[in-house]
Amino acid sequence: MVNVEIKARVEDPKRIRDILMAAGAEYRGLDHQCDTYFNCPEGRLKLREGNVENALIFYRRPNTPEPKVSEYELERLVPGHGLTSLLSAAIGVKVVVEKEREIYYKDNVKFHIDRVRGLGRFVEIEAIGEHASELENLHNQCREWLDCMGIADDQLEPMSYSDMFMALDVS
Repeated sequence: MVNVEIKARVEDPKRIRDILMAAGAEYRGLDHQCDTYFNCPEGRLKLREGNVENALIFYRRPNTPEPKVSEYELERLVPGHGLTSLLSAAIGVKVVVEKEREIYYKDNVKFHIDRVRGLGRFVEIEAIGEHASELENLHNQCREWLDCMGIADDQLEPMSYSDMFMALDVS
């Protein structure tokens, strides 16, 4: 699997929601997520705990504003797994990010409309493919959705939520 993603700050999440619904996106639910980021020598290791999505995720992704390739490994988990205390004791917590996330899909593209406690409102676009040969198309899909949503380059956010918290020291 390959993933090209982009994140942008948004002032009006309702407008983004309306655009997605008009385009025929499927609403998958509202998730209250707590992402615990652990100390990791390279990349990022996070444990996502929510009422819709629960997973242990390791990923590498550059901090650049344009659509970027994310290399990741994901293990889906059942709620109440007990890994938070185990990983905290073993490698230590870097930062915890709490958010409310609306999840939408349109074909192979996943959208998140996020309200992140302490950081604000964002939209994330993730174009998902099966092979590296699809990367150009996945980049183009992200750009087309940015244009469709009227998102300007100065709204693009290069950093992960964890890095944003650490840069602002608001955790």
